[in-house]
Amino acid sequence: MNRFETAERALRTAAPDELLDVLRAVLDEHYGAQDVELFMADYGLTVLQPVSAALHDLDPVPVHGSPAGRAFGSQEPYCEQDRDGRTRVHLPVSVRGDRLGVLSVTLPADRAVAECVPELADCADALAHEVVVAERHTDLYLQARRKDRLTLAAEMQWHLLPGRSCSRPEYDLGGQLEPAYAVFGDNFDWSASADRLTLYVTNGMGEGIEAALLTSLAVNALRNARRAGIPLADQAALADQAVYAHYRGGSYLSVLMLDFDLETGRVRVVDAGSPQMLRLRGGTVERVPFDAQLPLGMFEETDYVPQEFSVEPGDRLVFVSDGVHAVHSPKGEAYGDRALARAIQSTRLLPAAEVPRAILRELAAHRGETAVADDDALVVCLDWRGRQRQP
Repeated sequence: MNRFETAERALRTAAPDELLDVLRAVLDEHYGAQDVELFMADYGLTVLQPVSAALHDLDPVPVHGSPAGRAFGSQEPYCEQDRDGRTRVHLPVSVRGDRLGVLSVTLPADRAVAECVPELADCADALAHEVVVAERHTDLYLQARRKDRLTLAAEMQWHLLPGRSCSRPEYDLGGQLEPAYAVFGDNFDWSASADRLTLYVTNGMGEGIEAALLTSLAVNALRNARRAGIPLADQAALADQAVYAHYRGGSYLSVLMLDFDLETGRVRVVDAGSPQMLRLRGGTVERVPFDAQLPLGMFEETDYVPQEFSVEPGDRLVFVSDGVHAVHSPKGEAYGDRALARAIQSTRLLPAAEVPRAILRELAAHRGETAVADDDALVVCLDWRGRQRQP
């Protein structure tokens, strides 16, 4: 059994709250590691929080401008040397493109770092998979994701999400919600099968718990219909009925629903409200308009009609809620299509997982750094490669 297999087996048999301790012991024995720490990305994607902060005097590490943050952003190992000749290796901890955090391992000066890094990267991948499973049984890793206390509504909203990024051969996806620790009801959801990708972008209504309950009802109704194998327009109709049956038109919400054919790039769309989509193709950003239909739950038994369009390899699609598009500057200027197009152009070289946060930073600058957001701002980015056909 080689060193990686030993680490993988140890992680697989460890108690959910002892993953890091078990990995420390293995890396100490087989690699001479002198320090091992797991940092989890916080909900706002601004800092990396140490999991063992309660046991050690460790401070959060900035995502931007730090060695660990560099590994997190590039999704590649990054090495730094200290004055004693030791090497600190920062390794991304990710599952299928969903960026969880960074594993930092300090190796002694006499270690052949180049030989260790690939195996340590495999250990970080194994740790990532075990953390995802362990989160069902312990709060340890979820607690490490937050630098501030979440409101109850935000807790509910974050647990509705499928993740903040994912990657497959056909596409890369990334999404982000702000303000991260006190959201109002915006949400996104995605699910993939062998041949299809379904994506929902939801613009919530109301505030606090009421907004979270409304969004939770709608998202779970959509998931229930999707998992029953029902077509996109009927998913919208059934979710519409579920929301209307509970609120009788007093509360409703907007959702943009898309169903991608991974083989052909054909997309079916139901636009039930206000979320918008912009497309970057060939260096040009343009808003892609759809026929707006009624929000879910506004009236009883609404019929929804799907539209179609196509995506091409190299397309970048950016989806935003009205908390992005309608934000005003201190002078009263709306953010609007023009500023959003500039933001999309300025982030065109970033991977999809980093685009939402970068656009939200530009949005905060437009709003004024000291201004408090009075609505959710949601950005989802999809980079489309399409399916490579076999010759």
